[in-house]
Amino acid sequence: MMSSLHGTLGIDFGTSNSAVSWAEPHGLSRLIALEGEALAMPTAVFFNAEDHRTHFGRDAVRQYLNGSEGRLMRSLKSLLGSPLLLEKTEVNHQQVSFQDIVATFLAELRQRAAQALGRAPTRVVMGRPVHFVDDNPQRDAQAQRSLHEAALAVGFEQVTFQLEPIAAALDYERRLSRESLVLVVDVGGGTSDFTVVRLGPQRSAQADRSADVLATSGVHIGGTDFDHKLSLERAMPLLGYRHLGPQQREVPSRVFFDLSTWHLIQWLYLPRALSQAQALREDYADPRLHERLMTVLRHREGHRLAHEVEQAKIRCSQDDADSAITLSFIEKGLQASLTPADLRDHLADLLSRTVACARECVRRASLHNDALDAIYLTGGSSALRPFQRALQAEFDGVDLVVGDLFGGVASGLAYSRG
Repeated sequence: MMSSLHGTLGIDFGTSNSAVSWAEPHGLSRLIALEGEALAMPTAVFFNAEDHRTHFGRDAVRQYLNGSEGRLMRSLKSLLGSPLLLEKTEVNHQQVSFQDIVATFLAELRQRAAQALGRAPTRVVMGRPVHFVDDNPQRDAQAQRSLHEAALAVGFEQVTFQLEPIAAALDYERRLSRESLVLVVDVGGGTSDFTVVRLGPQRSAQADRSADVLATSGVHIGGTDFDHKLSLERAMPLLGYRHLGPQQREVPSRVFFDLSTWHLIQWLYLPRALSQAQALREDYADPRLHERLMTVLRHREGHRLAHEVEQAKIRCSQDDADSAITLSFIEKGLQASLTPADLRDHLADLLSRTVACARECVRRASLHNDALDAIYLTGGSSALRPFQRALQAEFDGVDLVVGDLFGGVASGLAYSRG
């Protein structure tokens, strides 16, 4: 296994899911199984207060949903570039920064790679979105520095970065038999990134591919934003969002926005936040709605609620049929409907902005839409049916190629080799 140490590890540290790949020098990239046979793992950490163990991925989500006492952390990538990253939170009676939690997750990815390879890898190419933070170069640079520091802290010695859509393009290129102009579309949990790139079997051997990248663009919209919007529109009204109180004024909405945002949910469990939520009681005309809100907060069911919204979205999109957001853990028999029309209508603005970013990428490449040979989709949220329809409407006649939604970026990162 000594030769393995000369290869490159690729880590796609995603907002919702993460994946890891390995490539020997001049060899093919292969994805590393992270949980059983699963090649992608939810970017989730659960600090169990009962057995004081730290759980990761599906195991972390399962521990939380089974009612184990502890703290669930998701959407950690969303904190990169934010002042919240250095904030500390209590984990098993200790104060831990979110930067440390990011490092804890990366350390677990490295350890699982080491188990598969025989020894711990020292060279890694990390994926990064086109923009960690929109329209703020300083915070964007800080986000990459934070991820770089976390990677060094867990034992990597050589850490480089590659844009996620370019990594996906390098993976797709391995399947092409002729030169092609491709729009790579990478829609993940937190960002949507686009690259127009010239690909082909003759080009893949070139060391410097910078001339083949014709344009990039990105926007801070992804699957968690879709979940946020659907939660506000379908689930939160059952807890009092847009509810008119005795004075015909709406209940203050801040708590509902935070409860619909994966990386803000844990702050609502703090004593001060609970007290503020309890004080909203007088703003409600229907006390039953307020009691539902307090049930979620007192029993720390916010992540479960977000999980149910996400799962209903996936079912509704995959089946192109009506689904339901199950809320019986709040109140027996409680649920919210979710239809394909809801997906289309409630997400219309977000999808329009995302497609506009794709259109801008093609414009920056000085191309017309019909010059593209294909649109290559990667990232779990690119599977959303209304998004694919909006993309097809914008790029009429261009083939949509669905790639490895959860592993394509990681595979391409190992080919990048810094």
